[in-house]
This record gives sequence, structure tokens and C-alpha cells, in this order.
Amino acid sequence: MKRERINAESLELEERVVQINRVSKVVKGGRRFSFSTVVVVGDGKGHVGVGMGKAAEVPEAIRKGTEAAKKNIVRIPLVNTTIPHEVMTKFAATKVMIRPAAPGTGVIAGRGVRPVVEAAGIKDLLSKVYGSNNPVNVVKAAYQALSELVSLSEMARRRDMTTQELVARRARHKATDQEAAA
Repeated sequence: MKRERINAESLELEERVVQINRVSKVVKGGRRFSFSTVVVVGDGKGHVGVGMGKAAEVPEAIRKGTEAAKKNIVRIPLVNTTIPHEVMTKFAATKVMIRPAAPGTGVIAGRGVRPVVEAAGIKDLLSKVYGSNNPVNVVKAAYQALSELVSLSEMARRRDMTTQELVARRARHKATDQEAAA
């Protein structure tokens, strides 16, 4: 699916450094150290981006990560303070499941998912990480899961329905699922 490019200059972005990792390379004269960072940027109103930076100094690595994150900003459809539907995504050996939550639940997420969803402005969410819990892969999987979200109006348009028809259909299916469970 092709994503629209969002101009980062028009947004008031807040950056969060998720991880700083010291990387060493063994060369003839000893070890050379560099730093890799994972940075998340977001405006708290449905825009979020993730980037990685690598440099000899930490501030430079953070700057590079921030620039990369600004190039990867996506728009997240929000329903009040949560997301429109559940998503399960796999990135490398990491699987991330994100699920909408009732108002007042808060963000129930781990170290890698929390900064991504908070930067997007999501206040109520349930999440679970399966498989590898490597922070780099968890952040990328959470970002991928959020970018796969589809708004109710877009879903109705794809199915050639109105949003009211789609909501009514969802309610009917929910009722039949509850009857089957009872």
C-alpha cells in the first residue's frame, strides 16, 4: 500500500529516544566505537515516525535518527482516544498485537510499543509482543502495525458501503458472536 508523504515541517513534532546502543568494530589498532539510536517522533495528534541513526557521537546519532524519523511520518486514524480496530503485525522475529481499549484504560504496552503509540497521541490501547523483544524490531513492528490501520470511512469506501451500514454490520456480527459464545 502506497503511503502519502507528510511534510514534517508543518507539524509540531516531539522526539523520543527509545534506545542508544554502543557498537564496537574490531580493527587492527583496537576497537572503534560508534552509537546507534532508535528515535520516535510524533505530534500527539495522529502523526508518528520512526528512524534509526548511527554515528561516532551520541548527539549526532540522535540527530540522524530524528531526520530519518521525520522522513517516515505516517497518519494514524484515531477514534476518540484509541485506534479503530485490532492489528497483528510481524517484523523480523517480532510479532506485535495492538487492540483498541475502552476510555480510561490507558496505554498498556511495553518498552518498545509505548513510545510509538504515545507519540501518535493514542491514550487507550492494549498491546502484546510475541517472539523477539529486541527494542529495534518491536518499535518497527509497532510502527508497521499503526501504519496498517484503516479508518472506518476508508473501510466503508473500499467495501462500497456507507459508514452507517458498516457500523450496523459490525453490531450484527458482534451480537451473533456473543450468542454463539453463550
